[in-house]
Amino acid sequence: IHSCCYLSRRLNQLSSHDPLWKRHCKKYWLISEEEKSQRNQSWKAIFISTYSDLGRYIRYYATLKKAWDDLEKYLGQRCPRMIGSLKESVREEDLDAVEAQIGCKLPDDYRCSFRIHNGQKLVVPGLMGSMALSNHYRSEDLLDIDTAAGGFQQRLGLKQCLPLTFCIHTGLSQYMALESVEGRNKYEIFYQCPDQMARNPSAIDMFITGTSYLEWFTSYVNKVVTGGYPIIRDQIFRYVHDKECVATTGDITVSVSTSFLPELSSVHPPHYFFTYRIRIEMSKDALPEKACQLDSRYWRITNAKGDVEEVQGPGVVGEFPIISPGRVYEYTSCTTFSTTSGYMEGYYTFHCLYYKDKFFNVTIPRFHMVCPTFKVSTARMIELGCVCASTESFLKETNHNEYAVDEDEDSTDTDEYEDRRRVLDIPAPSGRCPRHT
Repeated sequence: IHSCCYLSRRLNQLSSHDPLWKRHCKKYWLISEEEKSQRNQSWKAIFISTYSDLGRYIRYYATLKKAWDDLEKYLGQRCPRMIGSLKESVREEDLDAVEAQIGCKLPDDYRCSFRIHNGQKLVVPGLMGSMALSNHYRSEDLLDIDTAAGGFQQRLGLKQCLPLTFCIHTGLSQYMALESVEGRNKYEIFYQCPDQMARNPSAIDMFITGTSYLEWFTSYVNKVVTGGYPIIRDQIFRYVHDKECVATTGDITVSVSTSFLPELSSVHPPHYFFTYRIRIEMSKDALPEKACQLDSRYWRITNAKGDVEEVQGPGVVGEFPIISPGRVYEYTSCTTFSTTSGYMEGYYTFHCLYYKDKFFNVTIPRFHMVCPTFKVSTARMIELGCVCASTESFLKETNHNEYAVDEDEDSTDTDEYEDRRRVLDIPAPSGRCPRHT
């Protein structure tokens, strides 16, 4: 409109009508009335000056700015120290310099996000979520542009991949592919997963976490600000809760949330590691004589092949918690599957404190665990002689069972290694959880 206005007097008059620009300022740049007053400019002037700076991001800016604003507001009330770790925006020339340094173009949605916030400092807790087990701790920082550029990969297996996150405890990163090489789609985001059965060190499988930066970041923020991920001790924990995964027995309600741990998992050999968080709560309206103590647990564990394992043992996390009206008991545990999915269900056995000879079972709802989408490394397929000149010949000549995941192992319950929520103060771990040593 601004350019065309010079061709017509009427169009020129229309283009000077400030309310017309107000709508665009709010839609594309999220400019508020308060901000307009502070800048002491017309809506037209604000739109033109903003467009001159951020015009290449007009498709992404409003979505990403809203996501950042929502995240800051939510965390400001719950994790204020995390907000303090965020860095100020970078300039266009800074992003251009990074592109020249790594020799690859950065996607516009990624660049746009860094025009709003340049990631965060390397601190704990990380903005992109935490996870804690008995001796394993992960917290992912969103890398600033210079640190990300310093970690840009050109080695086989991760060729032309840029790290987006980093965990200072485990060394874990999520990467974004800047080119469509080694079987990856351009701008795909993933956790690397070294193939432990391949002779080639560049054989790296991938757990996919996003198809673009915009989708990856905004979907994560949405889960945080809608309460999809719990805030525990000023940290975002990436447990996913299925609202249907709740069971009530009398006055006691049991609910479960789960999470997949890529850093403790592998595709070859097939080993998919999940952690789950269980909440046991007695209604505050229950009678005092309903107080009870947990004696034992029973698990029925089923993998994707339908194989069933039954486990029974005393207490949970080595404890025998007492549940009374209004009290909540929470703990975390983990399990592994040799198949890409499985589910668990069972019950706790309690005895009444007032009537010590009275025992009853409390249902644990069935909860499912599913491995995220993954891709097998091209290096492994080359090693197995499975790569052909084209996709068509590959499909014709390859016996897919040659590189299919071996799913013969049984899943295992690990309540022996359960630990309560207070283990978030654990020191930095080394290696895998005890049961994997």
